[in-house]
Amino acid sequence: MSLATARLKQDLENKQVIKIIAGLSNFNVANVIKTVKAAEIAGGTYVDVASNPKLVKVLKSFTNLPICVSSIDTQELYNCLLAGADILEIGNFDAFYSKNIYFSISQIINLAKEVKSFSKNKPLCITIPHILSLSDQLYLVQQLQKLDINMIQTEGYTNKPSIIPSISSYILQATNFSSSTLSASYILSKYTNIPVIASSNINSVSAPVALSYGASGIGICSSLQNLKLIHQQVDYINQLKSSISLCKTEMSTSYMQTLAKASLANL
Repeated sequence: MSLATARLKQDLENKQVIKIIAGLSNFNVANVIKTVKAAEIAGGTYVDVASNPKLVKVLKSFTNLPICVSSIDTQELYNCLLAGADILEIGNFDAFYSKNIYFSISQIINLAKEVKSFSKNKPLCITIPHILSLSDQLYLVQQLQKLDINMIQTEGYTNKPSIIPSISSYILQATNFSSSTLSASYILSKYTNIPVIASSNINSVSAPVALSYGASGIGICSSLQNLKLIHQQVDYINQLKSSISLCKTEMSTSYMQTLAKASLANL
């Protein structure tokens, strides 16, 4: 087992995975390097980048953080594997929704089987489309579990409007924006054994809620996009880690679940 895989396995078991997403359509090397450096300094678990072999080689030349690449193109994933990618992910469906392109359960299962066939025991993550009903999401994950997929990632509505007035609690605002991914994380964690990474609109407020719902970790992207300097991104990741730590040490599970259930009411 490589050091990268061992670190991921440990953080999954401890339910403290922090996945830093540099932008799956972000091919600006300088910008990606900045985010990877911030993740490295702050102690993120791994980074998720665009599926580009040249980018993977650049990142592998200076960081020991596990590099994950995400795509629905199996050839891209294979090429990145040869370039040194540590984790493969089938995902980034958001780019297709605006074009009215949607992936069926059978298509995702077939993609998973194909990537699994050449992944060489590298960890494989599958993003679960939020456009599926919760029952269909659960069925899909149960089928992926039979394929020994290592982990799944939930997603949510990235442009969901807030239904809570601006004067309302910031906590309610945060959970409203991430309510769909939180709900999926709860259901999929409860009824399957695959580790769940909660992503889409996750921030330092909703991250502890995701973990209380059973997620093994969180993925952040949009929360970092407006932070231009490395030290700002480092500070935010540290804030996120502190929020998660506080949840574990000072707040009871029952309280966090009560807080999290407020997100369901906003669906």
